[in-house]
Amino acid sequence: MKVSVIVPTYSMDRYDDFCECVDSLLAQTYDDVEVVIIVDGNETVHERASQDYGDHDDVVIYASHDDAGPLKRANMGAVQASGELVALTDDDAVPSETWVEELVDAYERHDAIAVGGRIEPEWVAGEAEFLPEEFYFLIGATHRGFPEEEGEVRNTFGANLAFDRDVYLKLGGIKQGGIDPSQVQGRETEFCARMRKAYGKGVIYTPDAVVSHKIYEYRTEPAWLVRRAFWQGYSKRAMEHLVPESSGEESDQLRRLLFEFIPGRIWRLLTGPSETKVKQLAMLFVLLAATGIGYLYGILRWR
Repeated sequence: MKVSVIVPTYSMDRYDDFCECVDSLLAQTYDDVEVVIIVDGNETVHERASQDYGDHDDVVIYASHDDAGPLKRANMGAVQASGELVALTDDDAVPSETWVEELVDAYERHDAIAVGGRIEPEWVAGEAEFLPEEFYFLIGATHRGFPEEEGEVRNTFGANLAFDRDVYLKLGGIKQGGIDPSQVQGRETEFCARMRKAYGKGVIYTPDAVVSHKIYEYRTEPAWLVRRAFWQGYSKRAMEHLVPESSGEESDQLRRLLFEFIPGRIWRLLTGPSETKVKQLAMLFVLLAATGIGYLYGILRWR
């Protein structure tokens, strides 16, 4: 089975990280890998990528000459791809050398139409110790509360997710649905919910397929995280508006937060107080409130 990995990129500021991502894909233990580079609206990046990777037989480089945005980048990549399985990752992510091999293994064993794996944070500017793991999804990493064992889920994150190419194209790829894409997070959620509705299958999650996601300094700033949480709440409501069936896993996570994770954190704080535990608990409440406010804003916007 041939696997096409789509790597979107658009800025010279992240070019070194982009190269690390592409190099990791060219060094995969799985043999039949095609790297599809989608350069979005930056001729300088396109020229440089063509110089560095244009002579590789297993690399396809496609340039969009306007600012297509994250939704169209993935869809353009799927059109350009020739593999049976189309995998998505980011230009600031570094897949482990066995990533594709693990995805294919789970895909074939489960007779799946989609498969995804775990994302681990790579702290570029030092770990944000005040950030509770329950909210790691804000920085694009697998959060506490996500399943730990292999099995079917609604979706994994877009930096570690693969689809049957025919299924992806038949469903029209990831859609914007009339929502400002700059405000919506987790755009793959809508597609995966729509896929499950159409085919009766979700995404097979395999924790052995690991991608490291670079967490830059700005992603550890409290103000950025609070804004991100607000728009995460808004996005959850927007996705419910687009696909009503998409809300189940968020409800389960909220119940675990309220009745398992928060009580557990309070108990651990009482039995063994520390400054880090206090900061994490306080930040958990702040981010939970910001998410809730964003969700209420989404209700007003999409009622």
